[in-house]
Amino acid sequence: MKKIFVVGSTGQIGSELTMELRRRYGNDNVVAGYIPGAEPKGELFESGPAELADVTKPEQLAEAIKKHNIDAIYNLAALLSVVAEKKPLLAWKIGIDGLLNILELAKEHNCSVFTPSSIGSFGLNTPHFMTPQDTIQRPKTIYGVSKVTTELLSDYYHSKYGVDTRSVRFPGIISNVTPPGGGTTDYAVDIYYYAVRGEKFTCPIKKGTLMDMMYMPDALNAAISLMEANPDRLVHRNGFNIASMSFDPEEIYNAIKKYVPDFEMVYDVDPLKQSIAESWPDKMDDSCARAEWDWKPSYDLDSMTVDMLEKLRARLLK
Repeated sequence: MKKIFVVGSTGQIGSELTMELRRRYGNDNVVAGYIPGAEPKGELFESGPAELADVTKPEQLAEAIKKHNIDAIYNLAALLSVVAEKKPLLAWKIGIDGLLNILELAKEHNCSVFTPSSIGSFGLNTPHFMTPQDTIQRPKTIYGVSKVTTELLSDYYHSKYGVDTRSVRFPGIISNVTPPGGGTTDYAVDIYYYAVRGEKFTCPIKKGTLMDMMYMPDALNAAISLMEANPDRLVHRNGFNIASMSFDPEEIYNAIKKYVPDFEMVYDVDPLKQSIAESWPDKMDDSCARAEWDWKPSYDLDSMTVDMLEKLRARLLK
């Protein structure tokens, strides 16, 4: 049985990924790594082991890896796009210096490593529609630069040292559990909360701006499925395009109005978020992921909307 260490277990993806891994592999086999001030709470704390895991402190990581005989690491430590632009040095320290620490420990202790990349790894010069798996990546944000570096470093440690590194390029992730945390695509989470509360939503992204999005259950399954995939099939390793749905603000608004007819939305465009959004793909080509490890999403915009509204109503309107 695998012994898994989730670094960044209390973050936007990590909190749900940790619980899904525990459901699949057993509570005691999945360690929730956290930093001071972001301790696990509730079910995340009660259901399994937890350890301090600051990626900038390799001795702390090493202690947890040895204590729990870890053989797989999900490294989710990072600042999201908008936050990273305001704190570029910290974004690099966590995203890249932290990754180097994890890769060195993985080499020493024979661990596999999943470190997600993002649609933010692309730039204005990248083909925006059906963005190829292998294409130009010249991002203009520190978030994007760090994600390209993540892909390259991970590939380097695989080819140079044989470390089993794997990653996907996550699109915007929409969750009915975890609140937004400072990402460019977070409007597509916020909008459901406003709809359920019966409030008018002010959209920070311009009408017509397409971005790849994905419902959290599909994102979790993608990460775990790739880590479980037969390595002999993997032509690529780090930075698999994965896609599920692509929409602009009007499309998600209209999808919600089908079920919340009185819902209202207005625009007040945030220049920083808009400039970041315009540098990202409209829609990625995920044919390599489908061919190499049988990737396939389960949700589209309508089925996600039905589930989001149902889950949020159950929680917010008690």
